[in-house]
Amino acid sequence: MTVIGVTGNIGSGKSTVCRILAKLGVTIIDADELAHETYKPRSQTWQELINTFGKNIVKANEEIDRQKLGQIVFANPAALALLNQIVHPRAYRMAQEKIEDYHRQGAKAIVVEATLLIEAGWTDLVDKVWLVVTPEDVAIRRLTQHKGIAKAQILTRLKAQMPAEEKMKYADEVIYNAGSLGQLEAKVTELWHKLGLA
Repeated sequence: MTVIGVTGNIGSGKSTVCRILAKLGVTIIDADELAHETYKPRSQTWQELINTFGKNIVKANEEIDRQKLGQIVFANPAALALLNQIVHPRAYRMAQEKIEDYHRQGAKAIVVEATLLIEAGWTDLVDKVWLVVTPEDVAIRRLTQHKGIAKAQILTRLKAQMPAEEKMKYADEVIYNAGSLGQLEAKVTELWHKLGLA
């Protein structure tokens, strides 16, 4: 079984790469979803987040307001480091368990989609690292048009992430995503066939 870590900074198109791989029959584990699962109301992580960042981050339905939490942590490297210390170890264990489950079920390939795959030290979970890279102006255009995120917010988040050039040192494959969806599909399909698992 091969485990591929797909990573890239905000707006790079890593989720699109994962959707293409899912169409090719690959099982996807989304690290963001796992992190959000750890936030469940009344869970240990939920309580730790409130103790650390205050009651203001809780919505009326007791769920963590991820937007409010994001505003706190992305503007403050120390707060972001605290959040990652609380959430990452638990999300890592969940990813590990999911990989083992899929392995038992006979999956030939699994993808772990994680923005912070390298920064969080998750590379030991995967056999290959695929890095998705896009120019900053393209990322900003995509996120403002498709996700409605304000430019200032995008720049703050990009600043909080490890530069793509630094991430390239850890990557087995670099996918440049500045062209059309068709070009991206062709590249991802080519890399997938190169693994010899299809």
